[in-house]
Amino acid sequence: MSVIRCLHRRLQKGELSPQELAAHFFSAIQKENPALNAYLHVCEETAKHQAEEAERQFANGSADELTGIPLALKDNLCVQGMPTTCGSRMLEHFSPVYDAAVWEQLSAKGAVLLGKTNMDEFAMGSSTETSFFGPVKNPRNPLLSPGGSSGGSAAAVAAGLAVGALGSDTGGSVRQPAAFCGITGLKPTYGAVSRWGLIAYASSLDQVGPMALCAEDTALLLARISANDSRDDTSRGLSQTADSLREPVTGKRVAILKEMLEGAEPVVVKAVEDTARRLRSLGVEIVEISLPFLQYTAPAYYIIACAEASSNLARYDGLRYGYRSEAPANSFHEFVCRNRQEGFGEEVRRRILMGTYVLSAGHHEQYYQRAKRIQIKLREELEAALEQVDFLLCPVCPKADFPAGETSKAPVTAYQADLCTAAANLSGLPAISVPTAVWENGHPVGVQLMGRAFADGELLHLAYWLETTGTRPPYPETIRVLLDGKEEF
Repeated sequence: MSVIRCLHRRLQKGELSPQELAAHFFSAIQKENPALNAYLHVCEETAKHQAEEAERQFANGSADELTGIPLALKDNLCVQGMPTTCGSRMLEHFSPVYDAAVWEQLSAKGAVLLGKTNMDEFAMGSSTETSFFGPVKNPRNPLLSPGGSSGGSAAAVAAGLAVGALGSDTGGSVRQPAAFCGITGLKPTYGAVSRWGLIAYASSLDQVGPMALCAEDTALLLARISANDSRDDTSRGLSQTADSLREPVTGKRVAILKEMLEGAEPVVVKAVEDTARRLRSLGVEIVEISLPFLQYTAPAYYIIACAEASSNLARYDGLRYGYRSEAPANSFHEFVCRNRQEGFGEEVRRRILMGTYVLSAGHHEQYYQRAKRIQIKLREELEAALEQVDFLLCPVCPKADFPAGETSKAPVTAYQADLCTAAANLSGLPAISVPTAVWENGHPVGVQLMGRAFADGELLHLAYWLETTGTRPPYPETIRVLLDGKEEF
């Protein structure tokens, strides 16, 4: 059952007001967020005005399905006059003067913003533990990482502290925390959603994506944020909506990527196999394919992402804006170095240094240009595979979860988390993380489905039908009390 559509019906009938709905979530946030640390900024006063406007839209008959729906944004998406820190000391006091395109589109539909969610610093991490403002706890098991870098958004949705949220995905940062927290997370086709107002990590890989408790709500969010935007030269938008989700999927073909199962934990392999069995029960044909070239995904991804990060983050020098050290400096060079040394965390500095190295004279061709050629070849191979089948099935991560604190002690563990997800970013293809019926450590193990470029709607269609087989976890109590006891499809 779509939470958004159920709440919309109740709002439309007057059984619930947007003010009451927002107050319900702020009460839950006040109670649970101190332990979770999912939200960095809560905007109760702003939400009150937005809820009042939503009430006027219901009164005059102009309400959209998202009108009055409480949502959260990852803290690298700009909102005018609201802190946007990227989880970094560098931007601790930064407030943008404009809204990100995605929030422009959601606010135009009457959505209510609850606040900004915690994240790995500048989206660099797989555990939401590199945030300057402290780590996020996994609401299903506080001993586990919620994943990253959109861990705050995933935790907020999984805990019932928002109906849905937006994150950003550069190498898996929407899908992996969605998998670890037991919700649905989509990395749209590159260009489907405008990046205007998203603070950049790696511009050729970054994409804003929706996160929700079910595939239908994910589709509803995507439909509202995927408009074409002239301010982003890569933006093309999408034509698909959530209206055709209930059409049967019989006759579709799904291929399991064999290479992505190598080295995966047994429970992760079991989750993929169980998903394949459930898809067969829906009339979907399952095959296996081998793409040996996938072995180059992770090294190519980290070279390209770090190179672009080195370039994008060069602007943060403490001179025009950003963190400025109080210690005296004897030269401009020392001034900038000290600002960046103190303003950036260890993981961000590590990736900047790596990116600067691969772009330097003598190494540009050896590393960066070679990685770009691998990126082209990888896209060709994945697109060729998707000419033979409709979707690709694989793990989200080789591990079902991470113990809290593990990746901060062993950075390579965090890098390995992107082994299965980075291929979709390098190729620009859409990919979705969905929960399975296989559970581990108190949470469902997520699996990943990939589709053809700009066929995001078809991917959500398959995810919706997979849920009908019993893979969607129960909704959190904060949500269930709003649904009048109904959770059926």
